[in-house]
Formats: sequence, C-alpha cells, structure tokens
Amino acid sequence: MIKLLRFLTICTISVAFASSIASAQTYKQVDYPGAILTELAGGPNPEGTSVGTWQDTTGVFHGFSLTAKGVFATFDPPGSTFTTASFISPQGVIVGEYLDSTSASHGFILDGGKYTFVDVPGVAGTSLSGINPSGEIAGLTCSDPACGNTGNPNTSHSFVRSKKDVFTFFDPPGATSSSTSTVNPSGAVVGAYTDTVGELFHGYLLKHETYTIIDFPGALFGTFAGGGNPENDIVGLYNYVSCTADCFHAYLLHNGVFTSFDYPGAIFTEATGINPGGVIVGLFQDSSFNIHGFIRTP
Repeated sequence: MIKLLRFLTICTISVAFASSIASAQTYKQVDYPGAILTELAGGPNPEGTSVGTWQDTTGVFHGFSLTAKGVFATFDPPGSTFTTASFISPQGVIVGEYLDSTSASHGFILDGGKYTFVDVPGVAGTSLSGINPSGEIAGLTCSDPACGNTGNPNTSHSFVRSKKDVFTFFDPPGATSSSTSTVNPSGAVVGAYTDTVGELFHGYLLKHETYTIIDFPGALFGTFAGGGNPENDIVGLYNYVSCTADCFHAYLLHNGVFTSFDYPGAIFTEATGINPGGVIVGLFQDSSFNIHGFIRTP
C-alpha cells in the first residue's frame, strides 16, 4: 500500500488468465514487533533477508530487515523523520528513501552499515526503488519535495542511475507520471505509470528500450507493477471490474499468464517483490483493517 499510495499521489499485452492459486503455496504473516503497520517490499535475497517498512505508535515510519532466522533490525538514515526501505540486493545492499526535518525526500543506499545519499540535481525530491548486482539503481524524481508522502500532489518520473553515476530519465509513452519498482541484472526495469485517459494506472516492463504494458485482464481502476525478478516474472496489484468490496488483489505474471491471489482472509492484498526463486513479499489488510507484511513461498 505504501508503494501504491506513493505512486497514486504521483498497448496492453495479450495474456492468459488464471484465477486461482495452487494449494502447495504457503503464506507467512510478518509483523515488526510493536508496529501498527508492517510492509515487506524486497527480498528474500540469497541469504534469506527481506526488507520493509514499519510504523510506530507515534505514526513515524522506519526501515527494517528480517533474516531467514526471524531476526528483525530497524534502521533510519541520520536525521530521518520518515524512512521506507524498497529493495535488498543479493549482496545485501539496501535502497530506499527518507524525509529530512524539512520533509524533503532523498534516496539512500545502505551498504555494510554505511549510508550513501542520492539526490537528482534540479528536482524537488528523489526516491530509490531498486538496485541490481552490477550497481545500477532504479528510482524516481518528484515534483513534491516529500514525494507525496505527506499527502501533497506529486508528479514523478522514472530514472536509472548507472554504476558510473550517469542518470537516464524516461517515461512510458503517453504517461503523465511514472515510477520504477525494480531493475534486474540485465537492466530491465519494472514500474508503473498513469495515462492521459482518465488517469488510469498501468504497469510496465522496459527491456532493451522496448516497453511492454502490464494490464490485468478486466482491471477497472488499473494495474500496479510492484516488483520483478531476473526471469521477468512481475507482481503487483489490480482493481477488479464491477467491484463493490474487497477490490484490490495481488497478481503474479509468469510466462504470459496472470494469476490472481490474496492472503487468506485478507480484504486487500498487494505484492511488492519477487525473488528469482519465486518467493513473493508484500502486504495485506485484515478484516479489522490492520496492515501486515507477508511472505508467499511457492
């Protein structure tokens, strides 16, 4: 929801559609101790570590990591008043964004306990969403200094920064606003954008300078692409047609086939990341409207 809400303040492919999931898949609920909200956004990496964001009882957001053994660790860049962790690389490098005391948004890289900060020159705010093993970083620029995190209107544009610190900026054709979610080892980018017709939102895959637009069949309000892996599997959420309740569901796009799924008993499910082994992370809202993270294992 954090990824989607941030994006909202900011040629469809032909595919088959599978409406149910296999019974062999298992789900694990994740709650940071004492949190009033937990989201998983990246991982697990080869060491089994995932990252995400949790909200404390005062309403402040923090980043956290979770190891395969169930050990949590929280973190915030120095001076942060709001931290979101977006992705963890196979080498354990974490990227995300934070707000400073003036509510300006900055990208951060956390590597071996050391922070490096990324600000695109000449823009109001910067956020980082993904990093691949070669050091390419995906992110977005913002018209609002807080990148929409404080509720202000925001227009965003996508970028990839090379390992030589060269920025490449882009938007899918017809986009009024766009964001990135991940950049995989080949340099392919997964993200989302809003269009000029009714401000509907769509997912996209940018590979070899070619865009593939991701729209879940029958989605009413739109399709959001929240994550992808090196095999070009894509996950996210969509709003189903003729919906009156429990409208938002997660999906997996694998080999051209969409699979819809929900955390058991959830009224809202969002998939935010998928690793090379097909393990999916995300968040869900229960019937009491509490938000939790989840790990879905094939």
